[in-house]
Amino acid sequence: MNRRQVSKVLFGLSSAALFTGFYSWQIEPFWLEFVKKKMAITGLNPLHNHKTIMQISDLHIGNRFDWNFIIESFEKAKSYRPDYVVYTGDFVSYETSQQLKQLDEVFNHAVLGKKASIAILGNHDYGHQWSDKRLANKITSILEKKNIQVLRNESVEFNGLNIIGLDDYWGKNFDPKKIIKSHARHEANIVLCHNPDVCDLNVWGDYKGWILSGHTHGGQCKAPFLNPPLLPVKNKAYSQGEINLNDGRMLYVNRALGHLHQVRFNVRPEITLFELVNA
Repeated sequence: MNRRQVSKVLFGLSSAALFTGFYSWQIEPFWLEFVKKKMAITGLNPLHNHKTIMQISDLHIGNRFDWNFIIESFEKAKSYRPDYVVYTGDFVSYETSQQLKQLDEVFNHAVLGKKASIAILGNHDYGHQWSDKRLANKITSILEKKNIQVLRNESVEFNGLNIIGLDDYWGKNFDPKKIIKSHARHEANIVLCHNPDVCDLNVWGDYKGWILSGHTHGGQCKAPFLNPPLLPVKNKAYSQGEINLNDGRMLYVNRALGHLHQVRFNVRPEITLFELVNA
């Protein structure tokens, strides 16, 4: 190659790199995808057939990106009129008490289910070293004032449909065994569990059913046809989407609506809409 050809190649490569950087910073982090899935549940009350559950996860409200994107996403989500809304943790990227004011402002626009709105906490909701119980309690209080029930190793029942909410695996209040074992396998159960690594712990007894998680953000950046290079889980199979655990449990890992940092590539932000059907 002569000097002119080399210059053209270098120019092309630098242009592609600049476009990819701009796309990953300013386009994909705000390119929301609504993912629609069927959720087949054994023993589902016919009253729930074709009802919808919307999962929203990992908002990370704070100063690391423009959280008005969360408000805009909420307004779009409301048009689906979900029967149930479940929030699966990491509401804030906590630095100071300012994040509590931001959370309160954002949740003035919260997506609420026609029948119920449920939440669990994630590791970031426990602040520094995932150990600040006072912060977790304050976040819980804000959400409950917005008509969102926070489950912390608890369950709630709606005409035979049990929604079981586990507190965060890395937090100081994780205690899943008792609440999971209190529900029989033939019941219509859904577990909310922020960190999917919990699926590999010896806490499930004979539980059979769906588990809705978040935490991974799908890796946030992923080269096509390759696994994401960074995942905050021990089990790297728990990246994103629907995963059959081959023991009667079905895991779904949401890619997150917010971001730890404003960068995404090949992993668009997600809100999931499940249609309930009897298995």
